[in-house]
Amino acid sequence: MRIAKIAVAVLTGLWAIKASLAGGEPTLLEIQKILGRKKFVDLTHTFSPGIPHWHGFADEKREKIYWYDKGVGTKGEGFFAETFTHVGQWGTHVDPPAHFIRGLRTVDQIPLQEMILPLVVIDVHAESAKNSDYTLSLERVKKWEVDHGPIPVGAFVAMRTDWSKRWPDGAAMDNKDSSGVAHYPGWTLPALKYLYEDRKITASGHETTDTDPGVAASKDDASLETYILSTNHYQIELLANLDQVPETGALVIVSFPKPKDGSGFPARVFAICPQ
Repeated sequence: MRIAKIAVAVLTGLWAIKASLAGGEPTLLEIQKILGRKKFVDLTHTFSPGIPHWHGFADEKREKIYWYDKGVGTKGEGFFAETFTHVGQWGTHVDPPAHFIRGLRTVDQIPLQEMILPLVVIDVHAESAKNSDYTLSLERVKKWEVDHGPIPVGAFVAMRTDWSKRWPDGAAMDNKDSSGVAHYPGWTLPALKYLYEDRKITASGHETTDTDPGVAASKDDASLETYILSTNHYQIELLANLDQVPETGALVIVSFPKPKDGSGFPARVFAICPQ
């Protein structure tokens, strides 16, 4: 027993020395090894021609310009290469502030520090199943905080509605009635103002095609998206698999290309979850 206690004391002392030499925090390599053992969840839809998109945008076009064999690629053979023609707001995508607000940040101006964030998931899928016109209220956000604690500064807040399970059926996602009015969940202005102005979050996202609920979007009312982008923050639309991540405790990595002065682009978003 005495030997065991000595061994523990020695190991504890070595760890303390190591921590001291390292400035009291793990190295980046140690962090990478820790993260590598966690659960990774892809929050991104695969995109292709024919996926759900805003009615004002054209469908994606692809051309196979080079192929391994002769007679397939339009320009040659020996390797595989394609051209992709699609709007920036395609599939799971980033909307930078400049998408709506002249003079604010474009895609290439979003700093890397805003691409790895604490992930907060507000789970309202049960409410959305009962009411396709459900909107996330300030009271519901505050209930989340009662259950989980204050939303951290700099967080990415995602609204889980499970609407992504309708993908890639555009009609099911639009959920239009006989009059052509869409019915899908959305945010509310008081909730967004609380998140961005009081809790000072960095970004937000959702599974639907719009920030605004379907009834409003059917009238070309984009006031809620306009609010978010006017605060010089970005958002992510058409998220997936939020049912596979916890409401708190995960990290989100938001990645996208860097087109100069870009108005938007497909994004690759994933969560790293505690196990």
